Amino acid sequence: MLALCACAADKAVSPNVTPTLSPEQSAEQTPSPTVAPAETPDLFIVADPEPEKTYEELVQIKLHEIIDSMTLHDKICQMLIVSPDDMTGVAGTTIVGEQTWSALDKYPVGGIIHFSQNISGGAQITSYNSALQDFSKIPLFIAVDEEGGRVTRLGKLGVHSVKAMLHYENDGEETAFENAVTLSQALKEHGFNMNFAPVADVWSNHSNTVIGDRAFSTDFELAAQLVAAAVRGYRESGVACSLKHFPGHGNTREDSHHSTAYINKPLDELREEEFTPFIAGITAGADLVMTGHLIVPELDELPATLSKVLLTNILRKELGFKGVIITDSMAMSAVSKHFSVDYVAVTAVQAGVDIILIPIDIDETITALVNAVENGEISERRIDESVRRIILLKISMGLIYVPHS
Repeated sequence: MLALCACAADKAVSPNVTPTLSPEQSAEQTPSPTVAPAETPDLFIVADPEPEKTYEELVQIKLHEIIDSMTLHDKICQMLIVSPDDMTGVAGTTIVGEQTWSALDKYPVGGIIHFSQNISGGAQITSYNSALQDFSKIPLFIAVDEEGGRVTRLGKLGVHSVKAMLHYENDGEETAFENAVTLSQALKEHGFNMNFAPVADVWSNHSNTVIGDRAFSTDFELAAQLVAAAVRGYRESGVACSLKHFPGHGNTREDSHHSTAYINKPLDELREEEFTPFIAGITAGADLVMTGHLIVPELDELPATLSKVLLTNILRKELGFKGVIITDSMAMSAVSKHFSVDYVAVTAVQAGVDIILIPIDIDETITALVNAVENGEISERRIDESVRRIILLKISMGLIYVPHS
């Protein structure tokens, strides 16, 4: 609304009246001049101050600023989390040097995942992660598989003593929550901000060796309760967490690291069993869901990682997951032995994937996705959808700062 302020005009001598003094008039007696009325008052238009923007509005402004400043190449790089070894071509990378600087400049990726060979000590990995963030144009997800038990990277440093999750099956939700907090504190202390945990698979087939004691339980309902508690622990601690491995790896006979793995169940049974911990974790606020390279013959001939039926129709639409969908490592045999690098990159994004984890060939993956956009196989709008989720997650984690008005 505009406020109108009328300011009174100073008295003005009419240009048509010329005052004169007769000789008889004394010096102190001066006739008053005739004053002409002001024809139009001066008007000053003062705009009301704009209302302060809400935090949500500021987030959207920041989000658009970042995305609008990115090239297609930059956007696609944000959709990758890579190992430092693959990025630099140097095995067992433990420090940031010229090759790392050059690689991050060429490939401004969304994140880095470390493995045991990249971690030689607490001070080393803390310094390494800090240097990575300092150089990156957009703050990085710095991720690790830190489940406790046999799947650990920091446990070998003695910074925590969390055992495999099945060990705590009967200890209740409080223990599941506290274990997640313990792992998060160890991760944050050393510069990590993302954990590929908790495992939402249920160890329902004891011939399955890939999951085993990594699961929270052998019972679907109990696993759901404990997974949700763990998610709450990660969220309270400020570490992004990822439910894995959708649609559920606990009943397969095969290990997807080494071969094609199958879930031979109908959809209704999956809804009642395998999906239960994922639904609980999503409800509790999980940031990411990691896909398993698992084939559900009743639904699709392709692994879940490449299946639009499983990722878009079921995970997004039916289960209502609005966060980031990330693949399991693309170096695993279940995909790498059966599909080309360019095929899995394009098909995964078409299926609904936001982040590709450990592409076998970074350059070939980026090129395949750029070409897919340019030839119309994937719209740039579809790329923007994933980048938007990624940047929003980074904002929510505090990696990208947005002031509270």
